[in-house]
Amino acid sequence: MKQKLSVIKIGGNVIENKVELSKFLQLFAGLDGLKILVHGGGKLATQLATKLGVESKMVGGRRITDAETLEVITMVYAGLTNKSIVAQLQANDCNAIGLSGADGNVIQAHKRPVKKIDFGFVGDIDSVNSTMLTKLLDTGLTPVFCAMTHDGNGQLLNTNADTIASELAIGMSELYETTLYYCFEKKGVLMDVADDDSVVEHIDLGTYQRLLKDNIIADGMLPKLENCFHALNKNVSKVCIGHPAMLYSENELFTTITL
Repeated sequence: MKQKLSVIKIGGNVIENKVELSKFLQLFAGLDGLKILVHGGGKLATQLATKLGVESKMVGGRRITDAETLEVITMVYAGLTNKSIVAQLQANDCNAIGLSGADGNVIQAHKRPVKKIDFGFVGDIDSVNSTMLTKLLDTGLTPVFCAMTHDGNGQLLNTNADTIASELAIGMSELYETTLYYCFEKKGVLMDVADDDSVVEHIDLGTYQRLLKDNIIADGMLPKLENCFHALNKNVSKVCIGHPAMLYSENELFTTITL
């Protein structure tokens, strides 16, 4: 019987709220079992870029990552944000280790090919080194990943944090019974964005198609749901979307995604 592993991605709005982040990390540290945390930090990167006079360019919610922008996000993602999270987890007796995809060659990617848009130094994931990750987990360490990978030839790449979480869950699913959690400030996928309690508690492929047709799933939720179904199709056991409270409260409303 496989051991259980939770891969948990925490959203930017929680990261940027010091009170909410501190509360989440305290609860995350207390979660039983093996776990991996994935985080972004896009708004903080935009703020620093503005201070440094580096223009932030976005297309469809995705960041265009030129050489200057790559320097900024490396400072924010792999530096300030990642190490602050690790330090807070250590303070809560969780022996965390901060990682990018380059560390231990855990996540290798390639630079996204130019089609209609040149996204610059943005990576699409090729492989996850599950052997190295298992070694870390076996020593009692909790990996904390920022939203960066590498190409194996010395180039760092900005990579979507939702995708990193999905690919980590997929990569570890051969060895563990893996559950993927997308945690953000809302309670789940909502029927009405103005009503925080209008949670769609279960979404399968049929429901997904209906919600797409009715434009209930749109904007930033689209790529998140794509990552969910991709993970399920690649043997991830379960995918959940909701507020971090879903990790520790049986009564919490959240969305479960199934095939």
